[in-house]
Amino acid sequence: MYYKVLGLMSGTSLDGLDMAYCEFDVTDNSVVYNISHAVTEEYDQSIKQKILRCESCSGEELSFYSSFLGNYFGKKAKDFLSKHNLTVDFIASHGQTVFHRPEKGFTVQIGDINAIAAQAQTNVIGDFRSLDVALGGQGAPLVPIGDKLLFSQYECCLNIGGFSNISYDKNNKRTAYDICPSNIVLNMLAEQLGYAYDKDGDTARQGKVNEDLLNCLNNADYYKRKIHKSLGKEWVKENVLPVLESFDIPPQDKLAAFTEHVAQQISRNICGETLVTGGGAKNKYLIEKIRQKTVHNIIIPDDVLIDYKEALIFAFLGLRRWREEINCLASVTGARQDSCTGVVVHYKNV
Repeated sequence: MYYKVLGLMSGTSLDGLDMAYCEFDVTDNSVVYNISHAVTEEYDQSIKQKILRCESCSGEELSFYSSFLGNYFGKKAKDFLSKHNLTVDFIASHGQTVFHRPEKGFTVQIGDINAIAAQAQTNVIGDFRSLDVALGGQGAPLVPIGDKLLFSQYECCLNIGGFSNISYDKNNKRTAYDICPSNIVLNMLAEQLGYAYDKDGDTARQGKVNEDLLNCLNNADYYKRKIHKSLGKEWVKENVLPVLESFDIPPQDKLAAFTEHVAQQISRNICGETLVTGGGAKNKYLIEKIRQKTVHNIIIPDDVLIDYKEALIFAFLGLRRWREEINCLASVTGARQDSCTGVVVHYKNV
């Protein structure tokens, strides 16, 4: 069967809304995908501030911002589809993570899918994490089933976004986890120097790695855990920012140390030929350092897949939910069972 899906992804780095128009040809034995149109709608400062405010606002304000962002997503999706004269079976939206506390039994992604459906006038699937958390899982990573079924030619799939995460088969089961914070911290340090991000890693390349800072970063308890690991902004605030702030060194030296930290943690987890996507795949200095530290082949694909693989895979997760097939793996998240997760909003013109 043939499906047309618009995947929406908004990550922790707050770069913008990724939209990927994906076509899937599904048979009994395979799934063939194609990304025919894709774009990133960059967030202006007012939208970024609204999202950041959600972390400390009242419940009423949080509901308002979720509705606001859902309407924004829906309008952008409708404009995108209209511009290219496209139709879809449904939209699949990751939403914007505000809180991720699986150890406390909850995760929150804003961007009301009802508002998206009303604005875009089509079916919408979202809220992909909550069921897994309710089943005792981490609610993350969700991408591995897409890695397994869409990118089986690679031994590992690595995404370097706000956080770096990896997935691969182990003992005939998919395993996956967050490796370490990445662009969420690198971008913050670059902003201290007046840049939105460290283009090509050039600033880090000019900095000096402080070995004491590097050792402190590498000694975090999280890296001693073996399975079912996921990270959120809360962990960064509690475990990374205080360490960085305790060192009175120039921001470019902190960038150098944190880039080295990311490269070391990633290289320790790679276990075969690896497809690398996400914004960090364009950080030439970081990729150089990873390649220096591993014997495995690192594959950097074209820019479309680098930038839109997560939007593609959330479109695929939506497809699996639409077809009522398993789209979340307990072997990855630590939940009590596999699940078909996601909430469906059926839109019908009356």
